[in-house]
Amino acid sequence: MPSIGPLEIGVVLLIVLLIVGPKKLPGLGRNLGTGMREFKDSITSRGGDDSEDEPAKIDAAAAVETSPAEQSAAPEKQPRGDA
Repeated sequence: MPSIGPLEIGVVLLIVLLIVGPKKLPGLGRNLGTGMREFKDSITSRGGDDSEDEPAKIDAAAAVETSPAEQSAAPEKQPRGDA
């Protein structure tokens, strides 16, 4: 498997310089660096503003219904049609 040597890297950099231009090249490098830094920080950081993503804790007393289960499970009485 061929490896990438210094000559190939130089050719790629020369092509990028010709396409982008010498005036925009520092801005391109700066934007690439800040993008990579933000990506790395978002992956490695687990604290800070991630607390907004956590679900809100629900009070256990407020979550419990006050009606007993026997009342909701009781069958409804229907009139008979024996008359």
